[in-house]
Amino acid sequence: MFESLIGLVAIIALFVIISRQQGRIGLIERELGALRSLVLSGAVSPTVKPSELEVAQGTADTAPVAAPADIAPAAIGEPAPALQATESEIPAGESVPGPWSAPEITPKRPEVAPAAVAKAARQSDVETALGTRWAVWVGGIALALGGLFLIRYTIEAGIFGPGVRLTMAAVLGLVLVAGGEFIRRTGFKVPVQGIAGAYIPAILTAAGAFILFGTVYAAHGVYGFIGPALAFTLLGAIGIATIAAALVHGQALAGIGLVGAMVTPVLIASQAPNPWALFGYLAIVLAATGVIARMRDWNALMAAAFFGTGVWTILYMTDAPGANLSAILLIDAVTLAVLALVWLSSRGGQTGQAGTFDWPSIVPGLFVAFSALGLSVDPVFAAAGDALPGAVLLIVMVTVALYRPLALPLLYAAGLVTVLIYLGIIPPTSIASDFSGGALGVDGAPVASANALSLRIGIGLGLVFVAAGLWAARRFVATAQIRAASWAAWGVIVPLVILLALWFTFGNLDRDFVYAAVAALLVLAFAAGGEWIARAEEPSLKGGAAVSFVLGGAAVAGLLMLHMAFDSGWTTILLGAAAIVPALATRWRSYPVLGWISVAAVIVVLGRAAFDPTIVGAEFLSTTPVFNWLLPGYGVPALAFGFAAWQLARTTDGRPRLAMEAAAALFALLTLAMLVRHAMHGGAINSDAPTLAEQAIYTLIAIGAGAILIAIDRRSPSSVLRYGSMAVGVLSAAFIVIQHFLVLNPLFTDESTGRIPVFNLLFLAYLLPAVAAGGLALYSRGKRPKWYSAMLALMAALLAFAYATLSVRRLFKGEFIGMWSGLGQLETYTYSALWLVIGVALLTAGVWLKSQVLRIASAALIAVAVLKVFLFDMSELEGVLRALSFIGLGAVLIGIGLFYQRLLTRAAKEKLLAGEQ
Repeated sequence: MFESLIGLVAIIALFVIISRQQGRIGLIERELGALRSLVLSGAVSPTVKPSELEVAQGTADTAPVAAPADIAPAAIGEPAPALQATESEIPAGESVPGPWSAPEITPKRPEVAPAAVAKAARQSDVETALGTRWAVWVGGIALALGGLFLIRYTIEAGIFGPGVRLTMAAVLGLVLVAGGEFIRRTGFKVPVQGIAGAYIPAILTAAGAFILFGTVYAAHGVYGFIGPALAFTLLGAIGIATIAAALVHGQALAGIGLVGAMVTPVLIASQAPNPWALFGYLAIVLAATGVIARMRDWNALMAAAFFGTGVWTILYMTDAPGANLSAILLIDAVTLAVLALVWLSSRGGQTGQAGTFDWPSIVPGLFVAFSALGLSVDPVFAAAGDALPGAVLLIVMVTVALYRPLALPLLYAAGLVTVLIYLGIIPPTSIASDFSGGALGVDGAPVASANALSLRIGIGLGLVFVAAGLWAARRFVATAQIRAASWAAWGVIVPLVILLALWFTFGNLDRDFVYAAVAALLVLAFAAGGEWIARAEEPSLKGGAAVSFVLGGAAVAGLLMLHMAFDSGWTTILLGAAAIVPALATRWRSYPVLGWISVAAVIVVLGRAAFDPTIVGAEFLSTTPVFNWLLPGYGVPALAFGFAAWQLARTTDGRPRLAMEAAAALFALLTLAMLVRHAMHGGAINSDAPTLAEQAIYTLIAIGAGAILIAIDRRSPSSVLRYGSMAVGVLSAAFIVIQHFLVLNPLFTDESTGRIPVFNLLFLAYLLPAVAAGGLALYSRGKRPKWYSAMLALMAALLAFAYATLSVRRLFKGEFIGMWSGLGQLETYTYSALWLVIGVALLTAGVWLKSQVLRIASAALIAVAVLKVFLFDMSELEGVLRALSFIGLGAVLIGIGLFYQRLLTRAAKEKLLAGEQ
């Protein structure tokens, strides 16, 4: 079983090795093809000296061959630069040692074909792979496994006792380590490219370290020859020594040593584990690894060391009742110290110009921040008062990020954890964790940290993030904009979240002037900080990302201030009016964010109106028409948005100005609509039963708004006004079709049309909208697309037709005109006559106004009248009414025919006269 497992591992290893070599062989073939192209093109002389050919065959892998486009053509007869460098390294009269050396070539041969050179190079490369890389890799694995097999054989055969077997294994491991060092010191060097990964001294050292690890563990865990303390010390020493040996043998060996060092505490069992011994040992391993990784600039090794230390810290904290706070703080402090004082000691300098951030610092940032989160929100730690040390850890992380700019991930981790902690104290959806149970989630109950201590800690953390964020943003804004924006963002996000959480938890949600004063101080601090940062920009006062974050934070703080200090009605009004402030600020500063802050005010006011359309609550809304909270609640924001759009049009302009224009038009419509609904429902605006009269007023408002937007656009052209006016017109047409003709039509609902003969519901719902739509169609001609005017004209014609038809119905039926009351013969005849009259009127208006839409509508209406006469009147009417119906229809049709003939004759005469002139 064991041998089968070893065989499987060996097969997998060989498969991986062969796959890598296939890729490298393909690369060499492409390089030789490029070299051949150079030779054939004359860039490299085809006449090769014997020594040059010998060198080319033996060192084909030594220096990469550049692409043809990257090599300047050399003079005929001069050797290629790559071959010159090779000759300087290896004497011309010597060949490369080893079984892959090329045979000696006589000087009498004048030239060698390029194809032969490429074939010889390919053959030598395969020999090189077989004789160097594969042999070394498989040999190293065999040595390591051989030591284990030797120990196993002696156990099975009973040749030696346990002590002798372990001694032999230890001696074998030491011999392999010594052999690797001996070969390295004797000047081991193979001048063949691609075998750095098969460096024999490193592989021998790794095999020896592997055997030594197994020997010490067997001496402790299997035979009990040594105690836990000695085994722990020996395993740690082997791991650290292996990491140190990586300075001369490469990063792979350091990884082996680090893995061995990190798993040592798992291998050594103890009845009474000592956290100080564990974390003291991990601190030594981490510091040693940091020094070595810094000397060789090994990012992966450093990240792995931080990861192993962090995992041990979190595993230890899961045993929350028995966890030692001092030990946790020690390892977190050592982690941050190694990061700041060792790993980042010379990377990018103090200003961090080498890059935005150092990616290995992500790992300690996550683990240290997670341990701070556990100390703050876990019930056991929080009950013990460990939230304060957790906050200190967060402050230290921010300090390290300030001291080492490349440690920017520490800022993100600290900011995110702080936000989670203070969102977690807001009842009833508190974020809590249970390290002892290994869980982190939302438990729906306040955690133990929601007390006076969390209030004081929140104030301290908020001040730290504000000060550090603004100072660092100004420090980096001219040289590293992403870093400056990051500091500015967390410098406003964290204090705002803390303020919101403390207000929800400890403040008065109805009105709290203390928290409102704190929010006002944040407004002033962020506004001044944004100006302070902007003056350090290059060029100055351009209002980049960092300034935008800070000024956006000032806007959010202002929003919180209004919510904390005022009730619902005044908050909505003041929020709408506040949109003027950033627009006015554009007179002095052209920061792009100012216009978008005004747009954000629009979004907030819209949200409040959607949440509570009554502005002050239904129980506090007066029943007085017009002069109630709805007028200032919607009207003041409409005026403020209009003024902000006007101001932005004269300063920064751009998309915010268009958005503010649209918002002003929208709130103007909302003001009228809400006032109408309030008046028609006796002070209630949330009735679920809309009436046709109410809808008629909305339609008139929409049509009027379309005309106003067109007029404003004529004086101050704007795409928002142009498309907004068309959108309002389309909305009006939709209202007419859906509400007036279908849903709320009194013919279907049997709603009362009123007792007054003329000024009744039909007049309000059909005639007035018809006049308004017709007027807007005329006004928009030449100012808007043809389809827009045609649509409005058609709506006007349909509304006029509906008004006339329904008025006839009311004349016969009275106040209620529901269609289930039936039709009389005289009423039926009246409809036919009326439709013919309307058709003629539409035809006349279409010719006079030169409107094809009205002429087509006339033809359609007359066609409907014809169908009615022949299909309905013929069967339903009797006597004189039937005769009059057909006589009237015939007379109208003949009159229309004569009318069109006269029009055509007149047009022909005018065309003839124009031709003669």
